[in-house]
Amino acid sequence: MRRVSATLLLPCVIVVVLLFAACSDPDRENIRKTTLPTYDKKTGKLTQLTFDRNHNGKIDTWTDMDGTRPVMSRIDLNEDGKIDRWEYYDAEGKLLKVGFSRKDDGKPDAWAFAGPDGRVSRIEISSTGDEKKIDRWEHYDPARVGKNGDTSGALVSAEEDAKGRGRPDKWETYENGAIKSVGLDEAGVGYPTRQLIYEGGRLVRIDSNPDGHGAFQTHTPVK
Repeated sequence: MRRVSATLLLPCVIVVVLLFAACSDPDRENIRKTTLPTYDKKTGKLTQLTFDRNHNGKIDTWTDMDGTRPVMSRIDLNEDGKIDRWEYYDAEGKLLKVGFSRKDDGKPDAWAFAGPDGRVSRIEISSTGDEKKIDRWEHYDPARVGKNGDTSGALVSAEEDAKGRGRPDKWETYENGAIKSVGLDEAGVGYPTRQLIYEGGRLVRIDSNPDGHGAFQTHTPVK
């Protein structure tokens, strides 16, 4: 699955300011040519601002503005003609979430949320590409190193609505980047009725027969 790193949570509007301050004169001229404002003809209010993130002379970022406040940015990171990053801002202009496309089809189908430290803490995913119909929730711990040494945080747990009931029916936990357990609600009761336990990525035990409190009574080793 495609990840959103902690550094990518830096809002594009802030990037414009930082890059402009750090650039040489030729780069500043390039920024002036590609940072193009659009104003409402009736009110004179700023409605859109464009930007060239990588200084190659091509506009790759479009930010909808409400005067001086950013509303949403659409960004073509790889400049293939398709938007692959969406930044959403709150009423104060602060970055609220970042959307990205796992299918790379120009449409967002996953949204990353930052924790208090500004790093990714949660990713919500929609298999249908509808942000109002989220069916997978992933939780990350920024303090842990992720899979393959990913320093933006480690996946620690996830819930999924695999059967489209409108609530989770699959629960996953992870340890050191590897799957640790998978709980499955096969009866539609709202809690796991079967659980798969893994060690080192290998299935070692199947738990079943939960009591009225959800505690498993049967534990079957897998050899």
